[in-house]
Amino acid sequence: MEHTPAGKTGIRLPPIIFGTSAFGNLYSALSDDTKTAIVKECLNHVPKPVVFDSAGKYGAGLALEKLGEILGKLEVPAEDIIISNKLGWLRTPLTGPEPLFEKDVWIDIRHDARQNISYNGIVECMEQGNELLGGKYKPQMVSVHDPDEYLAAAGNSKESDRRFGNIIDAYRALSVLKSEGKAKAIGVGAKNWLTIRTIANEVDLDWAMFANSMTIYRHPKDLLDFMGKLKEKGTAIINSAVFHAGFLTGGEYFDYVRIKPDSEENRLKFQWRDRFFSVCKKHNVVPADACVRFALTPPGVISVSLNTSVPERIKKNVESVECEIPRDFWKEMIEKELIDRDYPYL
Repeated sequence: MEHTPAGKTGIRLPPIIFGTSAFGNLYSALSDDTKTAIVKECLNHVPKPVVFDSAGKYGAGLALEKLGEILGKLEVPAEDIIISNKLGWLRTPLTGPEPLFEKDVWIDIRHDARQNISYNGIVECMEQGNELLGGKYKPQMVSVHDPDEYLAAAGNSKESDRRFGNIIDAYRALSVLKSEGKAKAIGVGAKNWLTIRTIANEVDLDWAMFANSMTIYRHPKDLLDFMGKLKEKGTAIINSAVFHAGFLTGGEYFDYVRIKPDSEENRLKFQWRDRFFSVCKKHNVVPADACVRFALTPPGVISVSLNTSVPERIKKNVESVECEIPRDFWKEMIEKELIDRDYPYL
């Protein structure tokens, strides 16, 4: 497994990076032993440096807190890891029985969080994140988290313009942090790739993380063209949420919403999955492997970000990144129009 340079930042990324939302008790409260076992498995199966992607939003800072705590207990040298911290959510006191920022998502957490996207807000999130990590470990990669959701919450065009101004101010803060040596690489992470494109027109990005956007299920040509332009500019691309929140491997959630085949739109999703599973079975291909290998094919993609709450899954995720998929499998996926016929990167 080789590491690839992330633009001109001096950072080199492996083809797999590890998400840490499970450390923030996403949908279930993992024990500290389980979280520790996950970190150990990550360190055991990927050459150094190992990359962990986290955010203040994950469990209202719990993920950052646990990551720093576990790395410290394991006495992991700081140079053996790279941490990406997606900034924009600040831990706040919990004033009720459960957090208000994302109900029924984060389990058994003792703090709340609020979005804090502005020049000073990003600086505050960075400082708090470093404190939660415990001091020894600091993020080398930083970004503004969920700018698409922040813009979508605007009630009118005037409010949208104001919010976009706040996002640009946040990136000014990140540029200052980078110039001061407090971070090495500035990026963006979003589910709506159009927001990434809008920001990329205004900000010189070192990296971009696309979530739920470029997958074996959905791979629009406009997005592929944009990714090609990012590659030409030297922007490294990380592909994430490539299973659409687990749906493509058999889960009940699609893009973080539980769905049933009770509408035409949803029925089409289930039908696509059934046909996908059938082709996988015929060619003896594990669905997760196909999803991951496809996610690495678009131009500029140097890593996929995979998240798990099961320590034993780490080794399988690494194997997914490195596995070989039979050519006949891709051919049949295209013939059955499960992959666009004009997709050029297989």
